[in-house]
Amino acid sequence: MALLARRARRAATKAAVSLGGVELAIPAHFRCPISLDLMRDPVTAPTGITYDRESIEAWLDTGRATCPVTHAPLRHEDLVPNHAIRRVIQDWCVANRSRGVERIPTPKIPITPVQASELLFDLAEAARRDAARCAEVVARVKALARDSERNRRCFASIGTGQALAAAFESLPDAGAPAGGVLEDVLAALACMMPLDEEAARILGSPTSLGPLVAIAKHGSLAGRLNAVLAIKEIVSCDAAFADLSGMVDEIVDALAKVIVSPICPQATKAAMVATYHLARSDERVASRLAAGGLVPVLVESLVDADKSMAEKALAVLDAVLASEEGRAGARAHALAVPVLVKKMFRVSDLATELAVSALWRLGRAPRDGEEDVAVTRCLVEALRVGAFQKLLLLLQVGCRDATKEKATELLKMLNKHKGVGECVDAVDFRGLNRLS
Repeated sequence: MALLARRARRAATKAAVSLGGVELAIPAHFRCPISLDLMRDPVTAPTGITYDRESIEAWLDTGRATCPVTHAPLRHEDLVPNHAIRRVIQDWCVANRSRGVERIPTPKIPITPVQASELLFDLAEAARRDAARCAEVVARVKALARDSERNRRCFASIGTGQALAAAFESLPDAGAPAGGVLEDVLAALACMMPLDEEAARILGSPTSLGPLVAIAKHGSLAGRLNAVLAIKEIVSCDAAFADLSGMVDEIVDALAKVIVSPICPQATKAAMVATYHLARSDERVASRLAAGGLVPVLVESLVDADKSMAEKALAVLDAVLASEEGRAGARAHALAVPVLVKKMFRVSDLATELAVSALWRLGRAPRDGEEDVAVTRCLVEALRVGAFQKLLLLLQVGCRDATKEKATELLKMLNKHKGVGECVDAVDFRGLNRLS
């Protein structure tokens, strides 16, 4: 309690400064004991303590099923809206409008599990009989789920993901156009992600995959984004992934199209994650991706990629380089080796390990055992841009056993060509601090 009191005093001081220098103390009972901010949607626990809904629900979501102040047991269902204090706070905001205080809006009433279940029943009926009615119900579900995190959790807890996936599977049989209501269902499904295993399995059925791939290739921008997100959920689920054998080529082509011709960063990242799972599981997929021109796109995307994009692009590139076609494409690209070496120690530990793995694949001799001209050129180029020093540094600071083996083998490959390619002196040691 003493700690909360000290935090409250500090927060009150900051509040006075933030209001343009005008001394305006926010009453203590208007503040949430957790965030110490003005409550926008006050709810009261059975212990009598009032919190802001967002803060106390975030507290409970971490697994701490107790009241933060009294430590008494507390559940989501125990929270009751405190309309009285909310109206008093709104009146106080109106009274101090001249001092820059904005009135908090009246929060919307959250949906109950019973109401959500009724919507899902309507959805199941409409999906089999009336596509127009189905679109109305889906729009209602999507709007409510986007209203608040509480509503989204309520829908997710009663299996809305499975219901929407089942509706997506049923609609083509009902004669619904692939570009209309199906895209609406995907938009609602995106609000329920991550999907559970059963929902992913339903989406991964042959009946659903055809329309899903069609939307990913030819739908609206929003539809293509949601379709790629759905495909990522499917290929990330082992139970659903096993049923993709008949549609893998179509899925790979749709994902490659999104990566080669991006529509938005979120879609590109989701497509890369899905592509990685597919390419890692089947070398034939890696060969198909390489033949589709993905290697140059991945290499060039690494030049100015942020951390998240760089890690995903490196993962996909490493998976594609498992194929001979992928390695040939990378060896023929002038930026491949310099970019891979540059990403070591500059992005993250994961990116460094992926870059080492990709370089190791490029430096390995073909299956006949004789090192060809392209492999030699890659190794010499790696020496010239400082790969030797960075690999030594990596072994000094430590890494996983698998990466250590590849780094050691790569050093042996490079050592054979030290007389041909001189190592540069400009080595970036800034990564040492991040790894230590």
